[in-house]
Amino acid sequence: MLRTGPRQDQDPGPAAEALRLVKVTKTYGSADSAVTALDGVTLGLGRGTFTAVMGPSGSGKSTLLQCAAGLDRPDSGIVRVDGTELTGGGEAELTKFRRGRIGFVFQQYNLLETLTVAQNTVLPLKLAGRRVDRQRVREVLAAVGLGDRLGHRPDQLSGGQRQRVAIARALVTEPRVIFADEPTGALDTRSARDVLRLLREAVRVHGRTVVMVTHDPVAASYADSVLFLADGRLAGRMDGPMADAVAERLAHLGDDVPAGV
Repeated sequence: MLRTGPRQDQDPGPAAEALRLVKVTKTYGSADSAVTALDGVTLGLGRGTFTAVMGPSGSGKSTLLQCAAGLDRPDSGIVRVDGTELTGGGEAELTKFRRGRIGFVFQQYNLLETLTVAQNTVLPLKLAGRRVDRQRVREVLAAVGLGDRLGHRPDQLSGGQRQRVAIARALVTEPRVIFADEPTGALDTRSARDVLRLLREAVRVHGRTVVMVTHDPVAASYADSVLFLADGRLAGRMDGPMADAVAERLAHLGDDVPAGV
């Protein structure tokens, strides 16, 4: 079963943390073809914060998000979201936890083409067997600028509008943590800016915690801090990031990766 308290022999992390990883390792393949995607990563992210995760291709950033969100299981280590340990629970229990406390925003939106904007938005509530508050749904869609698009289907929307539906879908369950995987990767500059503002608003206005994987220094500059990964290890952190500084750090990433974390 999922644990709601720390193991006695492990670092519990501060109580105000929304996400805690302790010595998380993940390897794909075996023998000579084995690739270590995460190599003993330990980190803690506070509640009500916006964190960008960056690194070159193959650095482990997407694997970090997948393991942190409970979409993939690490080979070893502990993952704790909102004080509950995800590692060790059954799949059904983990799915129920994700539906209740975690929101997701993906690069390709993951909307069902046959459903309307409103129907796509309430889908997580339906899957979780939770009551749908129609007024709340309208308020959330209005907040992301889609109050007049409730009956539209995804093929009637622009890419930016589709991503706003995805954000509304993530917000409507009132999750503790929202994981966003390259949420602006398929968008034009203006739409990307709108989406990033919405994610920042989810943190500052609604108190959510957002963890965003991105390759874009401009996108990262909307976050409170940036975590850098290289070769499956933490390779630095930058608070109050500016796009130029992030780009400069990325250019030299891996020059001074620590031997262990």
